Amino acid sequence: MASRYHEVYAAWKSDPEAFWAEAAGAIDWFRPFDKVFEPKDGVYGRWFPGALCNTCHNAVDRHVEAGRADQLALIHDSAMTGTVRRFTFAELRREVVALASVLRNQGVAKGDRVIIYMPMVPEAAIAMLACARLGAVHSVVFGGFAARELATRIDDARPKLIVSASCGLEPGRTVAYKPLLDGAIELARHKPDRCLILQREQLRCDLTPDRDIDYADAVAREKAAGANVDCVPVAATDPLYVLYTSGTTGQPKGVVRDNGGHMVMLHWSMENEFGVKPGEVFWAASDVGWVVGHSYIVYAPLLAGCTTMMFEGKPVGTPDAGTFWRVISDHGVAALFTAPTAFRAIKGQDPKAEFVAKYDLSKFRTLFLAGERADPETVKWAERALGVPVIDHWWQTETGAPITHNPVGLGMLPVKYGSPGVPMPGYDIRVLDDAGHEVPRGTLGNVVLKLPLPPGCLPTLWNADSRFRQAYLEEFPGCYKTADAGILDADGYLFVMARTDDIINVAGHRLSTGAMEEVLAEHPDVAECAVVGVADPMKGQVPLGFVVLNAGVSRDGTEIEQEAIGLVRDRIGPVAAFRTVVTIKRLPKTRSGKILRGTMQKIADKEEWKLPATIDDPAILDEIIAALKARGIGI
Repeated sequence: MASRYHEVYAAWKSDPEAFWAEAAGAIDWFRPFDKVFEPKDGVYGRWFPGALCNTCHNAVDRHVEAGRADQLALIHDSAMTGTVRRFTFAELRREVVALASVLRNQGVAKGDRVIIYMPMVPEAAIAMLACARLGAVHSVVFGGFAARELATRIDDARPKLIVSASCGLEPGRTVAYKPLLDGAIELARHKPDRCLILQREQLRCDLTPDRDIDYADAVAREKAAGANVDCVPVAATDPLYVLYTSGTTGQPKGVVRDNGGHMVMLHWSMENEFGVKPGEVFWAASDVGWVVGHSYIVYAPLLAGCTTMMFEGKPVGTPDAGTFWRVISDHGVAALFTAPTAFRAIKGQDPKAEFVAKYDLSKFRTLFLAGERADPETVKWAERALGVPVIDHWWQTETGAPITHNPVGLGMLPVKYGSPGVPMPGYDIRVLDDAGHEVPRGTLGNVVLKLPLPPGCLPTLWNADSRFRQAYLEEFPGCYKTADAGILDADGYLFVMARTDDIINVAGHRLSTGAMEEVLAEHPDVAECAVVGVADPMKGQVPLGFVVLNAGVSRDGTEIEQEAIGLVRDRIGPVAAFRTVVTIKRLPKTRSGKILRGTMQKIADKEEWKLPATIDDPAILDEIIAALKARGIGI
């Protein structure tokens, strides 16, 4: 079908308030809004002031009332335990109401904060919805996060109660959560009144008297008593949740999400951007601890009346590189959203995509990638392997939904490899030089978003308006700073090349490490790669490449490294001064799949570095230190 994108984007641009007022018609409001947008409220304005609503009502109750009671709302598939649990909308409401009653009995009320420190289990999503039902503000902290990191979030959010579990499951190990939780509460100045603990059979834990409550027992009691908890009306501008950005040091940065604008944007995005209709199965292979899990595991699919998939496992090793195809086949998934890192891992283990043919993927229509730059080689591999469109898109924790996309629901635009698409309604993207002047099309610069930000974006940081202004709004007046560097081409496609701190200066030339990574990824033996800038006495900085080879590669590593260097010099030119590639076993990543380039650079430059709180496996850094030492780097 021909794309309606250009006319829809033009309609938003000509009358933003009329556009979002129409989108808001898809949401149930207990009281309508006075205005669509009030520029005088908050830091840069607020969406839908005066309205009363409830996110849990829109995600769960209204579907039960409108004839979807027996439709599957949530499917939980655990590759770690070999179990599947399914909840219809009616069953999900029963679980949410019972938990909301437990929380209310413990004194949790509208405006109170609740920290959720859970593995990828249905109860994590149920806890989020139960908080939303009461008008309480949830703050999900990635399960297994270090005690110190959890403690800083406890002190910032000051929760009345924490919902947690006895353990999380990782390939080859069980992570005990209770000692981490106890350690965090001991470190924190603020002490929660109660902790609600889900006991998992893989590793049970002792409960602390007078503080801890058994989740299953408490919920069973409320169900037996026939507890009922109505959805509490909250202002559209009241906070739904606070999500702390990953990898923070010192005072964490709490991104605030409101209720009204968030529902409007997420509901609009499901059909118009992701092309998924009510009743279809949508799978975001992420974690509820990250923004993708908030937006596209829990809220957007349920708001739109879709069935959402929740997966506990990894793309490889649980048990093999065919896991994703099994889940798609078993549950009739229409669209998958995951990080490029997951596909690079699958491609590394199964370069010829031999697992794909073993599964029935007939209902599968689209693959969406975001979270890291999707290098063209990975996109092309996925297209060949799956035979469906592979759509890269780009957004941030702060925005809560895509900034740029190739909107499948409006009709696909041509794919440009290396680009995460075109601006979505609500986003007026500009590319500026460091002095704040717009640069010509095709020129690398600072990617900024003209204010106001659309519905669903952060209105501010938790209890930190001045920090919000200073971090995002002051450098480029009238704009929000994304801290990404990129290029807008003649057709309006954005190319996000790197975080602004990943642009390196080689003898006065500003070069993107992302562009070099794209070239390295084209080498047929390379599964994954990263490029960082290291200090050089002559040129200021020079690039240093790291490559992970495909499984089964038996060629001489030195030969592959030389070929990789040749590729970059041919494609980008001698100006890149690209002379060193180091082969490593694995790349260090956060649990959400982002490569820890900053830590790699510090190690190579012999700078002081701290173990990142979000790292997936700290042992990888020892492997990198050893590989660099063998080459005389970082000694």
